[in-house]
This record gives sequence, C-alpha cells and structure tokens, in this order.
Amino acid sequence: MHFDLIDLRLYLNVLQAGNITAGAGLSHLSLAAASARIRAMEASLGVTFLHRSRRGVSPTPAGQALAQHARLLLQQVARMNHDLTEYAQGFKGQVRLLCNTAALTEYLPELLADFVRQHPSISIDQQELTSLRITHALRQNAADIGVISNAVDTRNLQTRAFRDDPLVLVMPRDHPLADLPSPSFSDTLNHDYVGLGTNSALAVYLEEQALHIGLRMQVRIRAEGFDGVLRMVARGAGLGIVPKATIERWQAPRTFNVVSLSEPWADRKLLLCARSFEHLPAYARALLEALTTR
Repeated sequence: MHFDLIDLRLYLNVLQAGNITAGAGLSHLSLAAASARIRAMEASLGVTFLHRSRRGVSPTPAGQALAQHARLLLQQVARMNHDLTEYAQGFKGQVRLLCNTAALTEYLPELLADFVRQHPSISIDQQELTSLRITHALRQNAADIGVISNAVDTRNLQTRAFRDDPLVLVMPRDHPLADLPSPSFSDTLNHDYVGLGTNSALAVYLEEQALHIGLRMQVRIRAEGFDGVLRMVARGAGLGIVPKATIERWQAPRTFNVVSLSEPWADRKLLLCARSFEHLPAYARALLEALTTR
C-alpha cells in the first residue's frame, strides 16, 4: 500500500464534493488523473472505497475508515508544518491556561511574567476554575494546559508534578479553637469563616469537603484574595483556610495562629495537566517546559 498526501486530500475532497469531478477540481487535478489515483488506491488493497452511482459517490465501510485516518494524518501534517514554521520564525501564539486558586495567586504570577517577557510573541489566556472543571475542559480540548489539585480524576490526561500545596487553618489568637492542639476540619464548621469569593475555585473546593461530612461552612464574610483573608482573620472576623505558601510569603507581623490540617484532602499537590504534552503546539510546550523547570 502506498498512499501519498495528494491521494488522501483528493479522497476527502471527493467525499466533500459528492462526486469525483468536483473533487478533482478542489484538488486541482484533471478528472482522468483523479480517477486514476482513486482506482490505484483501491487496487493497492483490493478494497472498494467508493460506491459509484449516477447521483455521485458515497463511502463504503472501508471508505469511511480511510476518511477517518486521512483526516487524522492530514491534521498531524498540518500541525507539524505549523510547529516547524514556528521554529523557523520564532514562537507565536496564545496559550489557553486554566488554573485553580492557589496556582493563580501563589505560584504563577512571577513565572508567567518572566515567560511573556522572554517570549514577546506568545500571549497567555489565563482563567481560574476548579480542578474538576479544568479536567473536563482539557478533555474537550477547550484549553492547552491546566494546573490542578491531585484530588481529581486525571484519567485520559497526562500530568507532571508542579508544586506541593498544603492547606492550613488560620484563626484569631483569642479564638475558642486556639486551645485545641490540632482541631479537625469538622470541629471548625461550628464557627464562622472568612471565605473567598463564591466563584473562587478554592471556595468551591472547601464547600465540597464540608458537604462530604454532612455540614456546611458558615461563611460570614468573603475576602478578595488570600491576603484579604489573613487580614480579616487577624482582626477577629473568623477562621480561614489558605495555602501554606501564603503564610510563608506573608511579610507583616503574624497576629494570627496557623494550624496544620490533618485531613488528606488538605495535603494537596498541584499538577500540570494536558490531554497530551507531546501534541501541544510549540508555543504551549514552551510554557510547559518553563513551568516544569522552575
């Protein structure tokens, strides 16, 4: 069997047009040349790819299989040409990046700033979503790369380690729970919380953990970002849950208590995720490598 790219494009054009004459025209071939190519394709395997009638042509079952493979092969060739052109002319494109709250706030700002400064022809379309929604979007090819928690199902996706991201409980120093050596998450749910915005991925994640044990979080007030949570907790507004990285970054005097959470879901790890790292556009692979090597 020997099919070349001209054969495959011709065959798809014939199917699209519904007859060999029009398909030959779309392929810039004469009718005689197009007919000879299709007959040669069929003869090479001893299989008929087209039903021929006065109304035109339609694919046989073998022809349907050929069409599916032809589309995949031509898509791969197009991607190869695109990627190699990028290497010749410099990376250019927009990376579709989805990330959870902690990645967006604590780990990515400096990394992404350095990346766009070093790659002036690449832009980044960045959006915050829950890890579960990120995996759904990746499976539907609605994003290039995701940064997710390791708590979600990543079947049919590829992952790489990104950061350890444990969550910690913060509380006012005079809070009733301050005397407990290691309060559990369930212990905290009888007390007021300072939460993040309702659309925050971490806020949704924490609400889900509370619902798993049959309770609800009592969010009395919401803050804009982790720093806002810490400032409100320090003033006595309630409890908060933030990444440990937020505490390590905090430069003001620590006028609140920090307690480790023992629940397995709090010992999070962040992952870089994609449908296929190998099949990412070259500009998206450049960002992936920049995030992997830091």
